[in-house]
Amino acid sequence: MELRKSYFADVRQNGLNEIGQPRPRLDSPGHVTGKTAYFADRNFPGMLHLKMVRSPHHHARIRSIDTSEAEKHPGVVKVLTAKDVPHNVYTILILIQIGPEDETVLADGKVRWKGEAVVAVLAETERAAQEAAAKVKVDYEVLPAVFDMEEALKPGAPLVNEYHGQNYYLYDSGECRKVRFGDVEAGFGQADHILEQSYQSSPIEHAPTETTGCVVAPEGNDRFTCYTNTQAMFFTLDNASIILQMPGSKLHFVGGTVGGGFGGKVDVIVEPIAILGAKLTGRPVCFIYSREEEMQISSPRAAEKVVIKDGVMMDGRIVARKVTGYTDAGAYSRHSPYGAQKGAAHYPGPYTIPNVWIDTYCVYTNRTPSSAMRGFGVTIGDFALEVQMDKLARLIGMDPLEFRFVNAYRDGDMKAHRQPTEGAALIECMQEASRAANWPVAEKYMAMSSYTKGA
Repeated sequence: MELRKSYFADVRQNGLNEIGQPRPRLDSPGHVTGKTAYFADRNFPGMLHLKMVRSPHHHARIRSIDTSEAEKHPGVVKVLTAKDVPHNVYTILILIQIGPEDETVLADGKVRWKGEAVVAVLAETERAAQEAAAKVKVDYEVLPAVFDMEEALKPGAPLVNEYHGQNYYLYDSGECRKVRFGDVEAGFGQADHILEQSYQSSPIEHAPTETTGCVVAPEGNDRFTCYTNTQAMFFTLDNASIILQMPGSKLHFVGGTVGGGFGGKVDVIVEPIAILGAKLTGRPVCFIYSREEEMQISSPRAAEKVVIKDGVMMDGRIVARKVTGYTDAGAYSRHSPYGAQKGAAHYPGPYTIPNVWIDTYCVYTNRTPSSAMRGFGVTIGDFALEVQMDKLARLIGMDPLEFRFVNAYRDGDMKAHRQPTEGAALIECMQEASRAANWPVAEKYMAMSSYTKGA
């Protein structure tokens, strides 16, 4: 690693001891010697194992649930359904006032995606819990399902989530998050060329080495310790408190060591029901996803579709950009409304464009609920934007790196969401990339600065 001190020398602090220096990770010795303790390393006397009965259908009404045979299975201690959960309908972003509550801990009256949790079985052994779960009888009335975002937005499409009343998240700006800057139609009118392209991605599973799970131990006096691999400790604790209608002071969460997460372990999907099982039985409870569950049940990166229309001049200036983005939330919100909103702010890209129009939709379908994954809401958009930039450069016969120099935002430029650019350093990053990649550009671009337009 090399720290280039020639850039921004007038504002750089000297005497820094950490920045620019290689440092060993503090947790590395434990990992390579096998001494690191993970949540599943905890084993308590009398610990019960929790297994879920999950929906085999993408969309269905639950006519009835019969748990009688499961309850009689040897080793079964407790069977839980929706009526046992104190606050069964929730949404994890309610902590930051993003509602409505739209997801059930255990399905109540309806399932909206294949794999949705319906019944929880707690037994003395993992095998007994699995065998008993197979004996639960659920009578379903299969309903029409929708899997395509644009189909879901059409009139007459099956309604995925009644808590919303329509197949999209309703922002304060309406059916989509909107950004308006300048006059995009006037920009297209003056452009020498117009290019419109569509880009699409599929859901992406995190596939962590360690599957999602937790171990809960009663501590007496209605207090519980939850050993978990969540990536969002206090987020999970607060949501568990709401779902269980228990004060947070009664819950002690222990974590910090995650065997692979990448954003996939920020959803509150195992801790509340495991704590409830421990509370109702008075015994420790272990709830760990199988590999099959991890692949099917845990939230993936959302499928996205991005439609970009650009107006460009022959001298390389982009004068108009219109983007319509679609984020597939699956059956429930989780983090997707936030992800789609991030996309709206990001879609203009790190470029100064005088006329911008952005619409981003968070769409509900009967697919596995999606959520966070490294840069969610931005990563797929970046792919689309930068491929579009290459196509635009090719369209006007310009070097793609020089094309980016022409349009790169600099300090003081107003972004489309009306925030002035500060500390951009994009020009300098591209200059170093040019040198490192041995990709020569004209000297005028190497003389540019992020500070001013004229340099």
